[in-house]
Amino acid sequence: QVQLVESGGGLVQAGGSLRLSCAASGRTFSKYAMGWFRQTPGEERDFVAAISWGGGRTNYADSVKGRFTISRDNTRNTVYLQMNSLRPEDTAVYYCAADPSVRVSTTPWSYDYWGQGTQVTVSS
Repeated sequence: QVQLVESGGGLVQAGGSLRLSCAASGRTFSKYAMGWFRQTPGEERDFVAAISWGGGRTNYADSVKGRFTISRDNTRNTVYLQMNSLRPEDTAVYYCAADPSVRVSTTPWSYDYWGQGTQVTVSS
């Protein structure tokens, strides 16, 4: 069982930056691939970024490549999403998720555990 708590969301102007954090409970955090997804009202939950157990493999949605960076600190049981050059279309609730496998998956159904989400709003 893993519990995830996101933080770091907020209101930022276009072109600005935010860093999201996701703190995980449990001693097996380092055995989970971690992902970030986002969702707007009435839409499906979309993949943003994912990182492997040890951090050696990452995957990004095309829409965020070159702007967002996912990283993790297994000593702190935390995964991060650094978001730069933010755009109004990045506005969404951002969720982190944990996948107890070797995959670096882009699909929500691969992930067993989810946080409650944190709102990111980018104004134009």
